[in-house]
Amino acid sequence: MLRSYEQADVLALLKGWAGGQDGVLAMLLTSTRAVPQAAVDRLSDYDVILVVHNILPFHADRTWLQAFGDVLVGYWDPIQPAEGSDILAFGNVIQYADGLKIDFTLWPVELLQRIVGEPKLPAELDAGYLVLLDKDGLTKDLPAPTCTGYIPTRPTEEIYQKTIEDFFSDAPYAAKCLWRGELLPLKWCLDYDMKHLFLRQMLEWHIECDHSWSVAPGALGKGLKKWLRPELWAELESTYVAALPEDNWDALLRTIALFRRAAREVGEQLRYPYPEYLDERVTNYVKQIRVLAPQG
Repeated sequence: MLRSYEQADVLALLKGWAGGQDGVLAMLLTSTRAVPQAAVDRLSDYDVILVVHNILPFHADRTWLQAFGDVLVGYWDPIQPAEGSDILAFGNVIQYADGLKIDFTLWPVELLQRIVGEPKLPAELDAGYLVLLDKDGLTKDLPAPTCTGYIPTRPTEEIYQKTIEDFFSDAPYAAKCLWRGELLPLKWCLDYDMKHLFLRQMLEWHIECDHSWSVAPGALGKGLKKWLRPELWAELESTYVAALPEDNWDALLRTIALFRRAAREVGEQLRYPYPEYLDERVTNYVKQIRVLAPQG
């Protein structure tokens, strides 16, 4: 049965467990529950960094996870170098049967020591963190978060133009898949590649232009509905359809239209030229495929 947990109770559970583990030296809370003024609900994750003497026992013997409840399902990263480092670490995503979800990241103490000595925090910590436990004072010199981690930076003109080119390079393939009746490749190209990779990026830049480059949109576009202008969000919603070919042709063209609008407005704000000629040629090509006679 799903339970409604108070955050204070979960943090007390985490700290109590870590305090009794000789191999755990420090524990930090990151992400939504550590970010000031972030919206939190009963299903919000607890993102926890465990700083340990040795990460290997925690990866090999997973029974320690049962201290927090009945594990419903979990995902485990391989042991690999931490981002921007040659020091090995790993993470997991653990969903408990009663609704509690904890994402654990396991760091060896050497990784935290290196971060403490660097001039800038990694984005995960700079977005916001809380020290839940520190047995040996390892975090005493850790800089305070600026709470600006994950706020997008202004793209260079080269990055802006490449995002546009990459978006339009997908459109002919999406049209070909539609003409052939290849639903799964179409959906991968249209709903993932074109929308999630390139349209989402352009919409996030659009949000930053509207908010003076001060907003963290959230992972996987989760903040788009909150931060986008309502009419842009409505246009985005209209690009998601089911399996009917004509609906998907319309969705493809609506996706191109929304991307065009957002990219033009971002370009105006950043004073970058929008490649109208590329847009016009690719859009016309897509329309020609749409009226092409079906295969015999």
